[in-house]
Amino acid sequence: MTDDERLPQPPTADIDLVTVLHALGDPVRMRLLLSYADGAEHSCGPRDLGLDHLHKSTVSHHMRVLREAGVTTTRVAGRNRFVSLRRTDLDARFPGLLDALLASAPRPAAVAAADA
Repeated sequence: MTDDERLPQPPTADIDLVTVLHALGDPVRMRLLLSYADGAEHSCGPRDLGLDHLHKSTVSHHMRVLREAGVTTTRVAGRNRFVSLRRTDLDARFPGLLDALLASAPRPAAVAAADA
């Protein structure tokens, strides 16, 4: 995959712990992290992510915050965007961080209740 097929994101060496933790300090973004943790690419549709109660622009904002923090990468395919977790990069920068966050993250039902 070429760089021009990806939206701008920080290089691995520039991913900052404080920025990552700040990005993941929001319940919606933690919900997105749980979705992306399966290692697959995900479309950006709120319904596909279990966030159909949120407006599309709100979900896009949360995705941008995660991408700019270095948590995710976004592949562009025509008019479509596909997001995946930068697991390898994050594990290289902060070993064990994702495992700890995923293990302690509230399950989706608890996150949805917090959003309401």
